[in-house]
Amino acid sequence: MILKTIFWILIGLILYTYFGYTLLLLIVKVIKKQSGRDTESLAPENLPELTLFITAFNEKDIVDQKMQNSLSLNYPKNKLKILWITDGSDDGTYEQVKKYPEADVHHTKERKGKTHALNRGMQFVQTPIVVFSDSNTLLGENALLEIVKLFYHNNTGAVSGEKRIKMTGKDKAVSTGEGIYWRYESVIKKLESDVYSTLGAAGELFAIRTELYMPVKDDAILDDFVISLNIAMQGYQIKYAPEAYAIESASLNITEEIKRKIRIASGAIQTLARTKKLLNPFKYGFLSLQYLSHKVLRWVLLPVSFLLIFILNALIVFFEHNTGAAFLFLFFAQIVLYFMVFIGWLFSNRKMRLKVFFLPYYLFIMNYSILAGTIRYLSGKQTVIWEKARRK
Repeated sequence: MILKTIFWILIGLILYTYFGYTLLLLIVKVIKKQSGRDTESLAPENLPELTLFITAFNEKDIVDQKMQNSLSLNYPKNKLKILWITDGSDDGTYEQVKKYPEADVHHTKERKGKTHALNRGMQFVQTPIVVFSDSNTLLGENALLEIVKLFYHNNTGAVSGEKRIKMTGKDKAVSTGEGIYWRYESVIKKLESDVYSTLGAAGELFAIRTELYMPVKDDAILDDFVISLNIAMQGYQIKYAPEAYAIESASLNITEEIKRKIRIASGAIQTLARTKKLLNPFKYGFLSLQYLSHKVLRWVLLPVSFLLIFILNALIVFFEHNTGAAFLFLFFAQIVLYFMVFIGWLFSNRKMRLKVFFLPYYLFIMNYSILAGTIRYLSGKQTVIWEKARRK
């Protein structure tokens, strides 16, 4: 009886995290009956000055593409400052950026990680809003205008853009799974933003009010998440602008994707350990529920839950009397699911049309990476220096 109770609790936990939380946000949104916010474009003369903040380490080959993209953005040129921090680069990145008079570039020979570069670079930001963007992502033409619209409201402290994965007709498992996952995440972020505040921001594209920036500890692994969370903890909201998008290619292969996700998982556990007070609903209200539902449950409980559910289900089926049809069905369903994971792995680096196998495989990789990342962080083996995942 105890095994069955624990089994159903874990099933409920997974269903709530992936589906129930989204349904809860929909219900709250309907109850609040929010009227559409006035996000009409401001007249060009009233638009605030922005700084497009780009950090880069040995990215010489993509400097031209990034600069051409930045200069083509639909925003008054006299109100857009482009700032590059190229600490540690020794491949000519600094010299390549210097060729562009529109760019303000600062460089030191020592490499101390992206977080240190962000902290150092903020001293050069003189505009009321700063937009952070990775050097390997391209922004949509109207991305900056879409972001500025949401800063029209004084309680908005940060705005997160949307990360989009560049897809092709017949794609590999890593591209398909990552693309589907980010579309799913986008739905949740939009609902969170409509209801109250989204949680965190993707480093590919997010903006903050410059005055709200709080220096991040140099050993922080997920700098973008920490920066945006710090703003939420100051009482400001993080809004989500799906039309302000950044496009990047998927990881080159599943090995590179796993490497990237393990690092992210290590950073997630580090951030959780340092932001435990966010779980105090008496101080942070609905934001605490959001943090628990969207982040804590996924990082801490889900990976272990998937493993325990299979073990418990097997014990119930093979060793308990009167097992019941539900347990037999779920055990068979899990075997089918893991078979799909195996097929996804088998074809992970091949192009095929049967994309139904890629989502279970990507889900498996995500949860495996969380477990591996947790172990790496607790063992002290994760450093702040980012080892870039190779992309297409």
